[in-house]
Amino acid sequence: MKEASAQSLLPADLADALLVGRVWRGGAIDGPCVVAVRAGEVYDITAHAATVADLLERDDAVAIARTAPGEHLGSAAQLIQAALAGTQEGARLLAPCDLQAIKACGVTFAVSLLERVIEEQAGGDAARADKLRADLLATIGADLSSIKPGSPDADKLKQEFISRGAWSQYMEVGIGPYAEVFSKSQPMSAVGFGADVGLHPDSKWNNPEPEIVLAVNSRGTVVGAALGNDVNLRDIEGRSALLLGKAKDNNGSCAIGPFIRLFDERFTLDTVRNAEVRLTIEGADDDFVLEGASMMRQISRDPLDLVAQTCGKHHQYPDGFMLFLGTMFSPIKDRDSAGGGFTHHLGDRVTIATPALGGLVNHVQRSDRIAPWTFGVRALYGNLARRGVLQPSTETK
Repeated sequence: MKEASAQSLLPADLADALLVGRVWRGGAIDGPCVVAVRAGEVYDITAHAATVADLLERDDAVAIARTAPGEHLGSAAQLIQAALAGTQEGARLLAPCDLQAIKACGVTFAVSLLERVIEEQAGGDAARADKLRADLLATIGADLSSIKPGSPDADKLKQEFISRGAWSQYMEVGIGPYAEVFSKSQPMSAVGFGADVGLHPDSKWNNPEPEIVLAVNSRGTVVGAALGNDVNLRDIEGRSALLLGKAKDNNGSCAIGPFIRLFDERFTLDTVRNAEVRLTIEGADDDFVLEGASMMRQISRDPLDLVAQTCGKHHQYPDGFMLFLGTMFSPIKDRDSAGGGFTHHLGDRVTIATPALGGLVNHVQRSDRIAPWTFGVRALYGNLARRGVLQPSTETK
């Protein structure tokens, strides 16, 4: 595997990018700190915002991230390089969110809709996927992108499929009025750049999902974005949608990073809407390489629609939330046998990248063999209290 340079895994316009995130600092601190990256240099601003959730609640979050004084911790490139090398000394990158709920949207692209239907009809059996894919393309057609979810045309198509006995619960959330929004992981459980991601030991058919993740505060305002890997277990979820929790929420099954880029005059929601999210999977044991991309222009539902379906008068998130927007990428390239499609091998390196956000790199292992998640919300607040940096939260009404 060819090692990427640290600089290539940071935003292409790093000098102008306003980034925030979290690092673990050792020594007397021995805990997580909130950092801001300015012109590529990293500053600890925990004294001004004890958590990232607190920072994103502030109306002056951009100004704080831009100007608040803080201890210089070196360059972002040095943090990235240390994470790639697995260095445990010095400041260590964490997932850039903390108290936020971690939510995810599924089946937001037409091509991924087809793959979810295949999973359902295959009942988790990867060997049946190839034939089912051909049959579905003949029945449904390859292009559903012209159908607006929840529209009269979508309802007409639904009735046609029901009459053929071909309707699916995945098609319901793919072209029906309601998006699929689920709880991906618990607050504080996401892993960051350079960490191992975990596969449930029972899974034999799985893949990464390269996505953009919106950072949303308690008022439902989108304030920034990061990259994410929603590790997907196709065989377990394919057996039953009721196994979604077992398929999606495991130790190390959610990676976010390397930083959250805050919206400002240079980086906006339109940047997200037009992003191309690239994925590279490199095998450690078989020299396998798979590359692909997810084009945000082809998303079926606008990101703001997905945010509105997640929160509002029907559901509140007082600590804010991170929202995975879904992906059009479902790897089907054969790896182990003809017609067998793709599945992970342990040791795979997964790189998810887009120029405005940089790159997120993780390695694949089993969820029961990687480091367990032990530092939760109680541990965070105990650590902040010991350090004397807790601040009263700004209440929003």
